[in-house]
Amino acid sequence: MSDRASQALAIGVPPGVPKSYRALADHRGVPRSTLHDRAHGQRSIEEKAVSQQYLYPSEEDAVVKFLMQMADLGQPMRMKHIPWIAFGVTHNRPESDRPSKPPGKNWAKALENRHPELQARRVRALDWNRHERNTYKKIIH
Repeated sequence: MSDRASQALAIGVPPGVPKSYRALADHRGVPRSTLHDRAHGQRSIEEKAVSQQYLYPSEEDAVVKFLMQMADLGQPMRMKHIPWIAFGVTHNRPESDRPSKPPGKNWAKALENRHPELQARRVRALDWNRHERNTYKKIIH
């Protein structure tokens, strides 16, 4: 009940004003159709968007914190792995509330847009001994 239309319905109209959606809309500065929708149980766009999120807010904060920690350690996660991390986080939920598959292909980018601190950073140089065959001889040859 955080949007203006719901608040207007809760407060109502002052005495002497007709009790109608039109009068309430004019008095509170809210669209009449929105008042009607809230009075009949329709959710606001923001409430609907929050309920459709893949992760709960606390889970999303945990994923962001993990990604930031990995980036601080010099090993940032690739975008293609982030949906699988989110899918792993959901396994702590009860089975009835658990999604059956990871989020869609655009979900990681949307997460990055919601949390600007996840923007790509400069990655440190790779270790020369990263692979069993050292690449140095190939490069100087």
